[in-house]
Amino acid sequence: MLDINLRHLEVFAAVTEYNSFTKAAESLYLSQSTVSAHIQSLEKALGVTLFQRLARRKIVLTQEGERIYGIVLDILDRCRLLQESLREGRHTPVLTVAASTVPAQYWLPKCLAAFSRENPDCRFLLRRADSLRVHEMLAAGEAELGFVGLRQDTEKFTYRPVFRDELVLITENAPRFRDLDRDWGERLLLRENVVLREESSGTRRFTQEWLQLRGISLQSLHVIAELENPASIRQAVMEGMGVSVISALAVEEDVAAGRLLRFPLGETGLYRQIYLALLNREKRPALLERFLRFLSAREPGAGSAEDSGT
Repeated sequence: MLDINLRHLEVFAAVTEYNSFTKAAESLYLSQSTVSAHIQSLEKALGVTLFQRLARRKIVLTQEGERIYGIVLDILDRCRLLQESLREGRHTPVLTVAASTVPAQYWLPKCLAAFSRENPDCRFLLRRADSLRVHEMLAAGEAELGFVGLRQDTEKFTYRPVFRDELVLITENAPRFRDLDRDWGERLLLRENVVLREESSGTRRFTQEWLQLRGISLQSLHVIAELENPASIRQAVMEGMGVSVISALAVEEDVAAGRLLRFPLGETGLYRQIYLALLNREKRPALLERFLRFLSAREPGAGSAEDSGT
C-alpha cells in the first residue's frame, strides 16, 4: 500500500517552486507546520531527504529532490488531465498548454490572464517541462500548443517567435564580484565553478551552442553541479557554490534585492528566441485558433508570422 498521497506531492511541488516553506504555505492556505509535516511524511515514504536546510531558513533541493521533481510535476499534471476529462458535460472549453520553465513562470501567466479576461468561457491547463519534454507532449497529443526555447523538428512542428529572452551570468553578491566591470561575464564563466541546467533544457543547449561558436567546449568549464530547477540554481549561486547562466527574467527580483549579481554575456548581450510550438496538422480546435489570433494581435511582428526555418 502506498504511503504517498497527492497532497504530499502538491506541497513538495509548491515548496520547490517558491523555494520556501513559508511562501508555499501561504500559496496553499496551510500553516507552515502542516507543510513541514507533509514534506516529512513524503521523505519518510520515499526514504530520502528532499531538501537540504541551510542557514537563515534557506533551503535547496537535494540530488534526490531534483531527480523526483519532474516526476512529481508529471503526476500532478496527469491528475489534472484526468479530472478535466471526467468533468461533467465538458461545457467549458479547455486548452492544454505545455511550456518550458521561463515562459511558464515569467511570461505565460500574464498572457493567459489577459486572454481569460477577454474569453471568460475558457479554461487553461498549464503543464511545465523542459523543452524536449514539451515536444514529446505535443507529439503525443498531451498538449495542444507549447512554448519552448529551442526548435527541435521543423518538419513536424511549426514555430512562431513570441519574445526574446536574455541569458545572463549570475554570481553571489560577494566583494570579489561586486567591483568587477560588466564585461566580465564570459571570463567568470571560464574561471569559476559552474552550476548548469540539466542537459535537456533549452537554456543549457543554447548556452552550449553559443560557447561552441566562440571555440569553447562545455567540457572546458569547471562544472560542479547540474540542477533541473532554476530556483535551486539561484539558491546554489547565492550560497557561493559557483556561477551560472540563467534567464534574466528568472533573477530580476534577486538582482533588485541585492541577493545576486548579474553580468551580460557577449558583446551586446546573449539573447535567445522563445517560440510557440505547434504540431503540424490540418485542423486545430477552435479555442486554439482563437488563442493564436489573440497572440498575433498582442505581439505584433513577433507572433504573427510562422517561422519554420532552422
